[in-house]
Amino acid sequence: MFKLIHKDKSSKARLGKLTTAHGEINTPVFMPVGTQGTVKALTNAEVKECGAEIILGNAYHLYLRPGLEIIKKAGGLHKFMGWDKPILTDSGGYQVFSLAKLRKLTQDGAEFSSHIDGSKHFLTPEKVIEIQQTLGSDIMMMFDECVHYPAAKDYVEQSLELTTKWAKRSKDFFTESRKLKAEGQLLFGIVQGSTYKDLRDRAVGDLLKIGFDGYAIGGVSVGEPENLIHEIAEYTASLLPDDKARYLMGLGTPPDIVEAISNGIDMFDCVVPTRNGRNGQAFTWGGDLQLRNAEYKEDFRPIDEACGCYACRTHTRAYIRHLFNTEELLGLRLVSLHNIYFYVKLIELCRRAIAEDSFDSFKKEFNRKYNEKEKKQ
Repeated sequence: MFKLIHKDKSSKARLGKLTTAHGEINTPVFMPVGTQGTVKALTNAEVKECGAEIILGNAYHLYLRPGLEIIKKAGGLHKFMGWDKPILTDSGGYQVFSLAKLRKLTQDGAEFSSHIDGSKHFLTPEKVIEIQQTLGSDIMMMFDECVHYPAAKDYVEQSLELTTKWAKRSKDFFTESRKLKAEGQLLFGIVQGSTYKDLRDRAVGDLLKIGFDGYAIGGVSVGEPENLIHEIAEYTASLLPDDKARYLMGLGTPPDIVEAISNGIDMFDCVVPTRNGRNGQAFTWGGDLQLRNAEYKEDFRPIDEACGCYACRTHTRAYIRHLFNTEELLGLRLVSLHNIYFYVKLIELCRRAIAEDSFDSFKKEFNRKYNEKEKKQ
């Protein structure tokens, strides 16, 4: 469960601790994305060495491949992938509803065609909880409909009504099954409503009546402009109770996360550090770098001189650029490793600033350095 420890006096940022069956999580926290039971290109030992306290998996992908029977025989997702810390599993709602041409939506659930082999599947709110119980994740997400931006208000309103019904069914099934099983899993609700504040109000009110262990802000960073992302995230966070964890799904760049922390949000996940890392983009205290570029051909500095990760201790920008240009896998591994380390250390410094009631000044200084970009030598 979640315990609020301290509120920063210069912003809405907060420190907390989330207790799960596989350990405690200090918040704010960044969760590396391990969609298919692995953080792409990295070993579990490397992810742990970066300081990650929790990773994220995806129920939709794991349900399709390798399938629940294999994971069940292995003893659950933790044992299957060899990870002994907390895991949060996304319900797969975003994946299902991104397959607009391959799915059919009803009041009962969603029928969809697998993106792997075209096979037909039908997911209900109850089935999604059952899948995540089989996976044995520490934090489960309810099944919801994620609406892409832009969307007409009447459509968003209809979608929200369906998501609320599914939230109630998810919670009811979770409560009944928890009476029979004592896994200690937590269930989070998801606030939808697109960019309509009155619908966000309604969504929060409905979810609070149902009652969840934590609350996620969904349906942001799905095509809307950056200023609207932060406006809706800040507004929604302000409606949520102090004594529950707040999770902003799928955001984003380092400045995005720092801004969201200043608005009182506790948990984050994003594919950006590993996905962009595999394409040569490195995040540093002086801004982001595209290491494929010719300007780094003879740059024998580390990715970031202020970083203590393995990649920065051992290799240079010039060498990493060479690895990308020769299509050596080590290049994408090194930049992915650096980026996860950077994200986790950024969050650690955010927690320190909150504890010292200086988060606002920390945010301003971070943004100044990050947006200034490093001076060319």
